[in-house]
Amino acid sequence: MIQFIINNKPVNTGHNPNTPLLEFIRYNLNLKGTKTGCNEGDCGACTVLIGELQNGGNIKYQSQTSCLTPLGNVHGKHVVTVEGISPAKSPQQLQNRPLSPVQEAMCNNYATQCGFCTPGFVMSMTGHCLSEQSNTSANLKVAIDGNICRCTGYHSIMRACKELEARFPEKTAFGSPVEFAVENNIVPEYFKNIPGEIVALHGALKTLDLQGQRVGGGTDIYVQKHDTVKRISLDFAGLQNIPAIEISNGKVVMSSATTVTHLREHEGFSRLFPSFIKHSKLVSSTQIRNMATIAGNFINASPIGDFTAFFLALNATVIFDSDRRVALNKLYLGYKKLDKSAEERIAAIEFPLPSSHSFFNFEKVSKRQHLDIASANSACLMVVEDMVITDICISAGGVGPTPMVLNKTCAFLKDKALTDAVIDEALVITQSEIAPISDARGTEQYKRLLINQLIKAHFIEYRKR
Repeated sequence: MIQFIINNKPVNTGHNPNTPLLEFIRYNLNLKGTKTGCNEGDCGACTVLIGELQNGGNIKYQSQTSCLTPLGNVHGKHVVTVEGISPAKSPQQLQNRPLSPVQEAMCNNYATQCGFCTPGFVMSMTGHCLSEQSNTSANLKVAIDGNICRCTGYHSIMRACKELEARFPEKTAFGSPVEFAVENNIVPEYFKNIPGEIVALHGALKTLDLQGQRVGGGTDIYVQKHDTVKRISLDFAGLQNIPAIEISNGKVVMSSATTVTHLREHEGFSRLFPSFIKHSKLVSSTQIRNMATIAGNFINASPIGDFTAFFLALNATVIFDSDRRVALNKLYLGYKKLDKSAEERIAAIEFPLPSSHSFFNFEKVSKRQHLDIASANSACLMVVEDMVITDICISAGGVGPTPMVLNKTCAFLKDKALTDAVIDEALVITQSEIAPISDARGTEQYKRLLINQLIKAHFIEYRKR
């Protein structure tokens, strides 16, 4: 049985755990405020909040696209739909349609047109109010980066964000973000009781006995196989594997359940990579980053996987549950072919701690700046001493059947002076290493030009330090 709380009601169901949460919400629970849009996690119309119990006993809420969330992944959690944020305390009040402050701000600023996508915006903005982020319109703008419909005009939505910023005090005056949200009527009072209810639920929770293809966030498989996913066997990594990031003994180790947001919020990781927020902002949206695991990005084996390129440059190693270790740059044998048996699953990812003198950079180009698949991407880790490159690793994606490390280019650059002439010579070697094809993301000629520009960008960013 899958057990969770939706809004203020417990749910116990034997429903197929592979079912997308969106489908269960709309057609089994008849909560129609959550909308079906693209079914690919792009539009944000289906956004809900998922609350998970933390070690301190608090509930941490994150926005997620319910179209890509497996029902099995909310086992033991709190799910909040737009119906669950109503301040109504009785059926009589509900008939008068009282609005939450977030909904009021949207209405006051006419920040809606057809209204189809509005619940998604409201849930993303409410999720921000329940987060640790400071209460600014700039942060609210980031929170709605995965809600892409702007049919009524972007400025009216931003006016709603500014109204919320002006209306509410900073969260630091309250014990927790949930207390802030409850005290300001952003969410109903029942939210105060959820931690105790989730603790009680966990006391009686039974582990789901699942086998089959390992799924973390589901952000790849639910796009690729949306119509067939309910008929295949899945195993949800997040239920058996606690997200963890450890930095010690000269290395960084993270569990396979680690999401992009876990990395963004980890203080130690942020100190290692001060530009990680900027880099990760180029990849997907807030909702998807809250769900997508780094391990899933590796195993999807896309030639343009953004975090695959990122960690290739860091000389990462994949550790399977069989205890077998495979260097990430050796994992890919061909297009979508892996050095991995069907039974093996990623248990952890490891990479050596970059030296304090190293410089890291990630670059990506796509048809639009955000919320798009890369035409090409690249990452670079290098050490430069007295303007001589003493160590370097450059990765490239989108220029061959697999993501790759440009080994010959790096071998040429090592121990060379960092000059424009040397870089130009290295790019000639790069062109001999890659094998791009023409496709929807660009022609072969364009991608060859693009990877040259991305590599140059690494050195430009280094010189700007």
